[in-house]
Amino acid sequence: MARYTGPKTKIARKFGEAIFGDDKSFEKRNYPPGQHGNNRRRGKKSEYAIQLQEKQKAKYTYGILENQFRNMFEKATSATGITGVVLLQLCESRLDNVVFRMGIAPSRRAARQLVSHRHITVNGELVNIPSYQLKAGDVVAVREKSKSLSAIQDSLANASHVYEWISWNNDSKQGTFVSVPERIQIPENINEQFIVELYSK
Repeated sequence: MARYTGPKTKIARKFGEAIFGDDKSFEKRNYPPGQHGNNRRRGKKSEYAIQLQEKQKAKYTYGILENQFRNMFEKATSATGITGVVLLQLCESRLDNVVFRMGIAPSRRAARQLVSHRHITVNGELVNIPSYQLKAGDVVAVREKSKSLSAIQDSLANASHVYEWISWNNDSKQGTFVSVPERIQIPENINEQFIVELYSK
């Protein structure tokens, strides 16, 4: 399964925000990477550079590689609705993202691992495809044999975010993907219009 496995803090510093979640190293050095860091003189970015950076930020945030991301864009283009918003909704509807949002895993990377290692079920069936697209009403749960895993228990104990489009029952370790989130309900700091403009060239 192809995925980005390189340094996370360096990428976060490139975008100027902790896109991979809490990161003590980023907090210590929240300036651009490179030999000169803050002292580097940077000219005004071109329109293309700004659009490309926004696309890269979205890809790294959700852990999606280029071909898969482009396929999702094409799917969003053919769907009804605003293309950029539909693209983000497709990203949010991925199984690994929903496992992360439910608090079962502390990060999307950890959620992807839980899914691929067969710890997660959808509507009672084992699903080990992180990019699996959930539909409204789908029930996501921790497999019975995996409920005692300390990694899952620790993550749920520290989970604090609540999302209107997801319900979670901590006793049964299962939740429901209630509905596809509206744009205002997606907390990621991504300007999806830049991505649409980039791919539309």
